[in-house]
Amino acid sequence: MLEEAVPAGLAIEGLAIEGLGDARRDVRGSLLLTRMTEAQSARVHALAHSRPEEVGFSRWLGNPHFGAAELRASLRSRTIERCRGAAHVLVLQDTSEINCQAHAGRVRGLGPVGNGRDRGLFVHALLAVAADGTGGFGALDVLPYVRTPRTDDYRRRPIEAKESYRWIEGLAIARELTAVAALVTSVGDREKDIYELFARRPADEPCHLLVRACRNRKLADGQRLFDAMAALPVGFGYRITVPPCRPGQPARDARLLVRWGALRLRPPQRSRRAASDELTLWAVEVSEIEPGPGHTPGAAVPARQRLHWRLLTSHAIEEAAMAAQVIDWYRQRWHVEQLFRLLKTQGLDIEAGQTETAAGLGKLAVMSTHAAARVQQLVLARDGDTPVPAGTLFDPLEREVLAAVQPQYEGRTEKQKNPHPPDTLAWAAWIIARLGGWKGYRHSEGPPGPLIMRRGYQRFLALVEGYRLATHLKNVCKP
Repeated sequence: MLEEAVPAGLAIEGLAIEGLGDARRDVRGSLLLTRMTEAQSARVHALAHSRPEEVGFSRWLGNPHFGAAELRASLRSRTIERCRGAAHVLVLQDTSEINCQAHAGRVRGLGPVGNGRDRGLFVHALLAVAADGTGGFGALDVLPYVRTPRTDDYRRRPIEAKESYRWIEGLAIARELTAVAALVTSVGDREKDIYELFARRPADEPCHLLVRACRNRKLADGQRLFDAMAALPVGFGYRITVPPCRPGQPARDARLLVRWGALRLRPPQRSRRAASDELTLWAVEVSEIEPGPGHTPGAAVPARQRLHWRLLTSHAIEEAAMAAQVIDWYRQRWHVEQLFRLLKTQGLDIEAGQTETAAGLGKLAVMSTHAAARVQQLVLARDGDTPVPAGTLFDPLEREVLAAVQPQYEGRTEKQKNPHPPDTLAWAAWIIARLGGWKGYRHSEGPPGPLIMRRGYQRFLALVEGYRLATHLKNVCKP
């Protein structure tokens, strides 16, 4: 029986799937998620230790009696609990396509993806992180969906019947965090620039919005949004180092000017019946004005490479410090891009996951995103600006293995030693990164990224499994 196939203590703490209505189903789902996290892979045949397990996993994914919604609710509750007591949580939202064209012939129910020809589905992920940059709480939710061909005038559809409704659904999920956290901000890129999203948010709600503007909307005074933002007074300027666009290119310094102010938006024509009131939002414009000294003298930065962010938010911005804070919050949106990087070919390789239906692939995508988010939490904790207990991700036995492994990767000098307080998440992330091949020289080598963390985490979990096995054999084979 499957229940007997799960050795005691092998389930990773906090990754159990419960409440799906059937004990056998719960165990099978928990075992699959544990294996995904240990192997950092979405290939079902590689996760199973035997043919019966492979068949069991495939049947679990193809079971029509429960879908991704039940799975999402079970896993979402875990992340919400980890956010309990947080002062401010950022919910980073983004969408990525899962291109399954390579094996589209054996997967039923797929739809068109970005290029309109290939087959696959999309996943809309919500990643919860601490607004102060001290770490992450994990994947809040994952919404898989299949795109259907458009046969009518898409613009005349109500927002509830459009694909973009996922952003409003994501905001409703982010609101659940207000029960456990003091403040929540939902962050999205230009695709999230939807008028209804702002219009449906109550003015006194502790769940705020931060969106990069995409549409040059009309304002109440007849101006266009982009012109009005460019005309706002300059508040301050600063320089940042922009990483290279391609390998082998040098980083460059960019000089930025920041403007901010309150603007009143007129509702679009199609939305006036549903939301007739005008909206007052705060706008922040960040624009790069000249090449920095890191460039060759006389070399110009192409316009398409210059930084230019137009941000809209429900947060009141009345001073320069708050404008800078809003920019910093938006910059953290990059973490969800890194999460998708871990989800695809450089990580769990969800696009190679073996399922027979799009519904099964959707469930696999939900579980894979939660497994990838575990590694992303280590990346977010690597700097250790605020100590977070290692127990948020690792159980006591795993922390014991971390402590045993650390001396092998520390050198004789202070620069080669783990700089973080013992038993913190940053301390654990340093050890995991060393296991992944990072040399420990932050200034010359740079901080460890998600791929290094993934390699190190895979190796660490193999060590944990060996340690458990050795402990078990020692207890069983006592003289």
